[in-house]
Amino acid sequence: MAKKKNQELIIQQSVTPAQINRLVKKALKDNIKHTPSKGCEFIKDLKLGSLFQVEQGPTRGVLISANHNATVIITETYDGGEIGKQNISANTSVKEITKV
Repeated sequence: MAKKKNQELIIQQSVTPAQINRLVKKALKDNIKHTPSKGCEFIKDLKLGSLFQVEQGPTRGVLISANHNATVIITETYDGGEIGKQNISANTSVKEITKV
């Protein structure tokens, strides 16, 4: 008998297509604003040739170019990552070590 009462209490509400469309339009209107952490800046804001350290790890590198993706040369890494030329996001938060 108790099992029957629990089943009656569960009510599922269906979402209409109009509600889905309204939520999708609202989500597409909202723009996400990214900001770097305190004391850091985005790699796309550095000058070419700047030496930087990635905020989230002990990785250092030199910026070669920055468009949507940044091309960098990784010079030091302590966590077993690859050293050499790599493409990373231009919105990566880094600390500038030397200014050019």
